[in-house]
Amino acid sequence: MTALNLGSAVDRSLGFIIPSRHARGRVVRLAATIDAIAAAHAYPPTIERLLTEALALTALLGSTLKDSAGQMTLQAQTEDGVVSLLVCDFQDGKLRGYVKFDAERLDELGDSPGLEALFGKGYLAITFDQATSGERYQGIVPLEGDSLGRAAESYFAQSEQIPSLIRIATADDGTGLVAGGILIQHLPEGEEGRERLHTRLDHPEWEHVAIMGGSIRDSELLARDLELDTIVWRLFNEEDEVRTLPGVELARGCRCDRDYVRDVLSRFPESEKVEMADERGLVSVDCAFCSHVFEFSPGDLAPVTGR
Repeated sequence: MTALNLGSAVDRSLGFIIPSRHARGRVVRLAATIDAIAAAHAYPPTIERLLTEALALTALLGSTLKDSAGQMTLQAQTEDGVVSLLVCDFQDGKLRGYVKFDAERLDELGDSPGLEALFGKGYLAITFDQATSGERYQGIVPLEGDSLGRAAESYFAQSEQIPSLIRIATADDGTGLVAGGILIQHLPEGEEGRERLHTRLDHPEWEHVAIMGGSIRDSELLARDLELDTIVWRLFNEEDEVRTLPGVELARGCRCDRDYVRDVLSRFPESEKVEMADERGLVSVDCAFCSHVFEFSPGDLAPVTGR
């Protein structure tokens, strides 16, 4: 294997394949992207850490999409937890995320509550929407384990029957928020898309790859100046061949659109538009993801003739 300098160590995802071990993987590091998403909200540190981990996981899973118009959505939800909803999505390298929580109950949990304390009995749903083919795949598993990464491993084991290893590290390193993660999976019979019913979780090839991948240190995942291909090189340089795949540039990208919101509101009956208006006579709609507020006057919401 030859280490390649791909020119970017942050806000990027890099894929790789180990042919002789029938394994594939992704490594990701986020920095400015997380800062940009978190800046739209005044989240307390605990929620900020949770969102940072979720965005790293979303970047890992979303960058496996082969359809650039496709979308991957990660959603963790519960009815009785301090965090009632966590949702992140990925489309063509663009990430966004949002957390809904009970601030008063959160204050009672202390500085570093675990996943169970935050969510109670919840579930994790991972959805892949393929825009070109129109296909949609969704798996739902209990939100269990000590991290979102561990819960995602259960998703792949139960819903996809693919042995998987996921490691995610997050921190505020003084420069800003940073997160790094690695996803490694075993390909049944060495071929993507083959029958998975007889996948062996204890396959010797997978045991080797999982041990090597699991040796990754948080400091490596979080080092802003450590190239992603160097991480792959450090883990698997003794393999006969490791192929790196084209990297994916990552950035914050909310898809809220003023014209779309105006079009939706214009379809409401006039009586409902009046009820929505504030004391200024304006109808306001805010995006939960980016906190952008769209304001519309009555004239803005007049229906288009002929529609």
